[in-house]
Amino acid sequence: MSAHFNDIDQKLVSAMREVSLSMFRKNFFGIFHGSISARLTYNQFVINRRQAVFDNINQHSLIVLNTQPDYRWNEASVDATIHSQIYQQYKNAKFIAYAMPPHSVAYSLKHDKIHPIDFFGKQILGDEIEIWDPQNYDTWYQRASQEISAHIAKNNKKFLVVKGYGVYAFDRDLHALAKKIALVENTCKILHLMQNAMIE
Repeated sequence: MSAHFNDIDQKLVSAMREVSLSMFRKNFFGIFHGSISARLTYNQFVINRRQAVFDNINQHSLIVLNTQPDYRWNEASVDATIHSQIYQQYKNAKFIAYAMPPHSVAYSLKHDKIHPIDFFGKQILGDEIEIWDPQNYDTWYQRASQEISAHIAKNNKKFLVVKGYGVYAFDRDLHALAKKIALVENTCKILHLMQNAMIE
């Protein structure tokens, strides 16, 4: 399979565009912040380009990469190394996204764990979600690809909340992935609203 996007199933492009737009509208993706990808083969995946605008993802916004870096990586999202590492470590990872849901990011700055109190959060996400603190943001991108996949394995979940940074998630289904990020955000929003209500 070549790097030309004509080789990619247009249904996949449409699905990525639909989910990307939905996540953009919910403020999970910024104008140029965030990433979304899909596995094509064991050692190939498609990911958004660096300058992709997430409310208008199309075939020109995406690029096919091998899991081992080459010249094409210069055009790809800065998160490409993280996505590549997750695909290599988790065979059941079909889709990956990095999002910055505002309530999740805000909640992560003041807490070390998330304890869902809402029904769906508790039922689907579990009783406790670790918030991983990467400590030194200056060396983040040098460490991120190895440390994110390691912490996902440690927590035995298909997502990771990173303090002050956002949420990485993977799944076999693109809509299930988006749902997972939305559940984390909704849980954090409810916790935030509850804390404000108690203060008042």
